[in-house]
Amino acid sequence: MADLIAPPGAPGIPPRWTSSAKSAVGTAVRAESKVWFTISHGILNEIYAGRLDSACIRDFGFIVTARDYFSEEKRDTRQTVEMIEDGVPAFRLVNTSIDGRYRITKIVFSDPLREVVLQQIHFEALTGTLADYRLHAIVAPHLVNAGAGNTGWCGSFKGHQLLFAQGRSLSLAVACSVPWLKRSVGYVGVSDAWQTLSRGEGLRSEYQRAENGNVALAGTLDLIADGGRAVLTIGFGALPEEAGLRALLSLQQPQQAVLQLYCQGWRQKQSELLRLDDISEGKGLNRYRVSTSVLATHRDEASGAIIASLSIPWGFSNGDDDLGGYHLIWPRDLVETAGGLLACGALTSAKSVLDYLVAIQEADGHWSQNSWLDGRPYWSGIQIDETGFPILLYDMLLRAGAIAPEQRAHYTAMIRDAAGYIIRNGPATQQDRWEEDGGYSAFTIAVEISALLAAADAMEAAGESELAAYLTATADGWNEQIDDWAYARDTEISRKLGIDGYYMRIGYSSGDANARSHGLIPIRNRPDGNEAFEAGLLISPDALALVRFGLRAADDPRILDTVKAIDALLKRDLPAGPYWYRYNDDGYGEHQDGAPFDGYGIGRLWPLLTGERAHYELAAGRPQEARRLLAAMEAAASLGGLIPEQIWDGDDIPERELFRGRPSGSAMPLVWAHAEHIKLLRSLRDNAVFDMPPHTVNRYVRNAPPPAPVVWRLTAKTGRIAAGRILRLEFLEPAQVHWSTDNWTKVLDSSAAATGLGTYIFDLPNGGLSGEGTVRFTMFWPQQNRWEGSDFEVAIVRVA
Repeated sequence: MADLIAPPGAPGIPPRWTSSAKSAVGTAVRAESKVWFTISHGILNEIYAGRLDSACIRDFGFIVTARDYFSEEKRDTRQTVEMIEDGVPAFRLVNTSIDGRYRITKIVFSDPLREVVLQQIHFEALTGTLADYRLHAIVAPHLVNAGAGNTGWCGSFKGHQLLFAQGRSLSLAVACSVPWLKRSVGYVGVSDAWQTLSRGEGLRSEYQRAENGNVALAGTLDLIADGGRAVLTIGFGALPEEAGLRALLSLQQPQQAVLQLYCQGWRQKQSELLRLDDISEGKGLNRYRVSTSVLATHRDEASGAIIASLSIPWGFSNGDDDLGGYHLIWPRDLVETAGGLLACGALTSAKSVLDYLVAIQEADGHWSQNSWLDGRPYWSGIQIDETGFPILLYDMLLRAGAIAPEQRAHYTAMIRDAAGYIIRNGPATQQDRWEEDGGYSAFTIAVEISALLAAADAMEAAGESELAAYLTATADGWNEQIDDWAYARDTEISRKLGIDGYYMRIGYSSGDANARSHGLIPIRNRPDGNEAFEAGLLISPDALALVRFGLRAADDPRILDTVKAIDALLKRDLPAGPYWYRYNDDGYGEHQDGAPFDGYGIGRLWPLLTGERAHYELAAGRPQEARRLLAAMEAAASLGGLIPEQIWDGDDIPERELFRGRPSGSAMPLVWAHAEHIKLLRSLRDNAVFDMPPHTVNRYVRNAPPPAPVVWRLTAKTGRIAAGRILRLEFLEPAQVHWSTDNWTKVLDSSAAATGLGTYIFDLPNGGLSGEGTVRFTMFWPQQNRWEGSDFEVAIVRVA
């Protein structure tokens, strides 16, 4: 061996992740195996180890060399990937070189008993003989969500030659069933094996250790030892020795037995689910079992948590500053996914999601915008729908029989705290469900109202009737005001389409109904950071949540007009069927030329929205149209059945791997979309929208509740009230109300009553508001020992 020298180029080029367009994801179902793997372009991509939110490698692939020959597996082959059987995410990969010189076949799966991913390799020489070729494995460690600060070396454990890496208190080790002919470690972009092999230098075995940088490990396999066959294992542990031990243990087991144990676990899990296989429109590939396996693969068995995606959107252009990617917990995505678990009959897994949410609820009742697996917040925004969704999950689980009557009390505090947060801070939200703008979002309001009614049922069952009545009255009042908050009339769009109006993407957060449609809403993710549109000119399919959550009938005239507006501005018909954009002028997607999103771009089509539209069509009594949309949603998936966040809508750009109607560079798979797919299959089977809350439908669509109190708040001052309606003053701290209905001739003082949710209310007696006139009032704040210092008034008017 040549004298050992330090590889040049420390610390390497700035690290990057890899393609987010995964073709496969997998894990063992047993809790002992805390490792999750992804596949793209015919090779292993990110492997998550120890924790579901901890990406630990960038990729693990092969380079093939021969005399005057260099070929990279992920770029220079035609690739196929398939599950080895329906519903079992162990994969057969076949990568055939474009020039026809070789083929690499792999079976990829993980060890059910330890943190190890296995690859059973078969290299075939299609021209020449095995002796003409060298096969080099290259691994890029990115231990614990970062490519920088890794150390790699060639070492041994108990006499076995291994490749090692360590970073941020985690280690990995790579073992091989055949001898390594050479091993090397270098800095990425300068002295790594890809660089030295591509330059014709061969594997530089004198590079045995690379410290504290963006490093890559490499080893040349002895192809002759076993006729082109080999098994490679990559193990993870707190110490290098632990990682090495695990890699060797998995390598030394009978390989067929390990694979069978992996498959048996998945067969058992799939056998416990409802049979919805025949509802799917796809032929050949069992797309239902792909979706059920995607949900299970993204789930942490120990906690019940489910991340949004085992991917980093546009990862090949993102580095260590994007720590979280999509391997984080979003409460909204989590509950939507739990709904998919319920739809396929995985009640225990769905209930574990609720228990996890109870554990990570913040002290004031809300949930963080998103978080790591252990509940640490990642981003700091507030999306109030994410506080309503856990209440709705409780209600769904209760109706499904997953929560026994004697278990209801366990969730009462969670529900009370969440409902209190919604009332104190809603109905306007700091961010909509797309995490961008604040105001009156039809989607958010629909979730809030249905959650408040579900919370009222829970409080009634807990013997808290007064609190239940207050929650119901608040829900009814907000339902009455949806059109004032989120419906736009007489706009340029409505006049052009010849319709009365439509529900906006988001109503401006202050002023009357007219002001809410004319207020300016910032457009995020656009080159001009100051770009803003009038609220009334922004439209989103989000408005259909008013039907999905049971607040409006599918044939409500305002819903029908909204559908016309949505389709006129946001619908795009592709050969496979129709798809929709999130909203007009969206900026979250690739640039015009296909360059990756880098803070701004152009929003692309979302297959998820096709699934949501299919649910609307089913609610409208058009199951055949819903089936057509199901087929379109499935057609947007990868060849392996994974549903992406977005699909490309422009002309083909082959050099960027962008093809019209096919997955773009955003996240794939999007777990939320797979959950929507499962729910749609269940809804079509049942001929009813699976997750539509019955309490809202019964109260607001099939019946009409009595008029709710009209609420006055310091942050939402009501200026007038119809005679005979109850005027409710609502405060966020104790208050003495000093009031009069006859211009202060007669003055009364009344204490606002505590609701138990952090609000205090005072209802003016009905008799005082029976005729025209004006109510005048002010407040004394006992906790602050001061008067408000201003008088307020509400006009009482007769309504014809």
